Amino acid sequence: MSGRQSNKLPNNLPQLQNLIKRDPQSYLEEFLQQYRHFESNVQIFRLQPDKPNKELAELVMFLAQVGHCYTQHLSKFPQELAQLLLTHHTVVEADLRMTFCKALILLRNKDLIDPSSLLELFFELLRCHDKLLRKTLYTHIVTDIKNINAKHKNNKVNTMLQNFMYTMLRDRNPIAAKISLDVMVELYKRNIWNDAKTVNVITTVCFSKVTKILVAALKFFLGTDEDEKKDSDSDSEAKGPSARDLMVRYSTGKKSTKNKKKLEKAMKVLKKHKKKGKAEVFNFSAIHLIHDPQDFSEKLLKQLETSHERFEVKIMMMELISRLVGIHELFLFNYYPFIQRFLQPHQRDVTKILLCAAQASHQLVPPEIIEPVIMTIANNFVTDRNSGEVMTVGINAIKEVAARCPLAINEDLLQDLSQYKTHKNKNVMMSARALIMLFRNLNPKMLHRKDRGRPTEASAEARIKGYGELEAKDYIPGAEVLEEEKKEGEETDEDGWESASVSGDDEDGEWVDVHHSSDEDTGEVEEKLQNIPPEERRAKAAAISASRLLTQEDFKKIRLVQLAKEVNAAPHKGQKRKMVDCDDEAERGELLTLRDIEKLHKKPKADKETRLATAMAGKTDRKEFVNKRIKLNPHASTSNKEKRKTKNFMMMRYSQNVRTKGKRSFRERQIALKEALLKKRKQHK
Repeated sequence: MSGRQSNKLPNNLPQLQNLIKRDPQSYLEEFLQQYRHFESNVQIFRLQPDKPNKELAELVMFLAQVGHCYTQHLSKFPQELAQLLLTHHTVVEADLRMTFCKALILLRNKDLIDPSSLLELFFELLRCHDKLLRKTLYTHIVTDIKNINAKHKNNKVNTMLQNFMYTMLRDRNPIAAKISLDVMVELYKRNIWNDAKTVNVITTVCFSKVTKILVAALKFFLGTDEDEKKDSDSDSEAKGPSARDLMVRYSTGKKSTKNKKKLEKAMKVLKKHKKKGKAEVFNFSAIHLIHDPQDFSEKLLKQLETSHERFEVKIMMMELISRLVGIHELFLFNYYPFIQRFLQPHQRDVTKILLCAAQASHQLVPPEIIEPVIMTIANNFVTDRNSGEVMTVGINAIKEVAARCPLAINEDLLQDLSQYKTHKNKNVMMSARALIMLFRNLNPKMLHRKDRGRPTEASAEARIKGYGELEAKDYIPGAEVLEEEKKEGEETDEDGWESASVSGDDEDGEWVDVHHSSDEDTGEVEEKLQNIPPEERRAKAAAISASRLLTQEDFKKIRLVQLAKEVNAAPHKGQKRKMVDCDDEAERGELLTLRDIEKLHKKPKADKETRLATAMAGKTDRKEFVNKRIKLNPHASTSNKEKRKTKNFMMMRYSQNVRTKGKRSFRERQIALKEALLKKRKQHK
């Protein structure tokens, strides 16, 4: 009976909520009573919306919890709650406003309210000066849109929300605009709104007058995604030869130092080509989705020239312009003189500016536009009056610019920079050698004869294409190797087949012919191809390309021969020169990193202050490691022996106690030894 009296349902909302979820029909009257109570509290709230109302908050959460049990009775409840928020969200008390929002989120999770109307309401609430509320709404908006597009893209809802957010990005309230931008960026990173419309809406924010919004938009286009940088080994194996193929080729047969060196060189070449052929995976696809990158970059440059933002923000704008120019191969000739005036060693963040200069270079830019940039870098950085690090950065920057626009560097400057290959600073020396290695592959004729190295077949065929020149081939380079292998196979068909017994299910136990393919045959084919003139090789390759369909194995053989061109020495007369390898040759993709500009092969020597600070930081309290005698009485006097340790040597130099044994004569040592032996004998007696 006591338990019956403690059951006060009208006043105990948690208990009533639990009972309603178990049996909704049995507690319909109690629910309607609470619903009428809610309506009366709403009338009071509308009269004084700025007053706290704890009872209304409890009733709102109660109705949201049991909303799925009485959908007919609460059909207008979500709209009524949303209308209250929309009308009074600026004056309502913070805790009550948060309760209303949580109730609406709960109703949305139960699918009792339309997502589009609720998200529009929440975007309006982003104008409130309540940080906790904005954080809660941001989390719900992102999560809700993700759930809407979980199974398939809901284009209708997405289009409506994107149009609404486009208006929010232009809102006068900077807080609401910033959070709207954060939502769009987060949805793009989660591959929910990763379409061109979202990207081009964000491009309009790059011209915002609010610095925080501008920086957020620039970071979106400059950001990277490191979670997707994974390569598939199966794809690389299908595209070309593997390391095992090279090891089998150069390890089979006679073991010699020459073959060992060829294998090492082939491994380096294979590694370089794998990096070059690997598809770049990065989060810069947003730059590719811009509708009009030329107009966008021109507007950004105009804004940069008249901008009064911090220097860090200007650097970000320069990086974005450089990436747009480099990736889309745009013509923005005014950008190079603008960036040229910042190319000074004392300039703050000069390595980033050098990176921008290299990133904005491409083959379609006229060489006379980029040549002043290279000359400025050479004159300001690559001089003996600068430190080794400054010279290294300058040579690296010139190398990256020349790799993208080889016609922009003249032969005299290249040969002058090549002289630094013997510089005393190792960083400068290695950077100059990397520049030499670059032009050994691009155009060795621009280098001094002694810097061209041992010519290979690939370097003999290398040349720099003229400005605007395109090289379209109607055949597959290297396909002539298939014809030579076919001839080799026909020759060995007569006497190169061996008999082998077939065991297993074969009833007759017949002998079949099995061909033992050898990689030495492929090496012989390469030697034969070296003796064929280039014109004849191209004709054979064109004939093979037009007469048959090539399989993956055929492409693998072609690829192997093309790699061998970079290893095999080209036929030439005269004295052989040693081929110098450079392990630091950077593979150039669409984007550069600061590592390409700031590449130091040796750590710079620390100055005196740095070394002193490091030494002091490494020192510890060594008193505990000292083997020091402890006196029984700390106030006792010291002995004469201890006092002699603290006296000046000039006071003690004539004393007998400081004479060493080495200064005694031979006779004195004899007497001392005799006395010691006599003393020892007496002690034994």
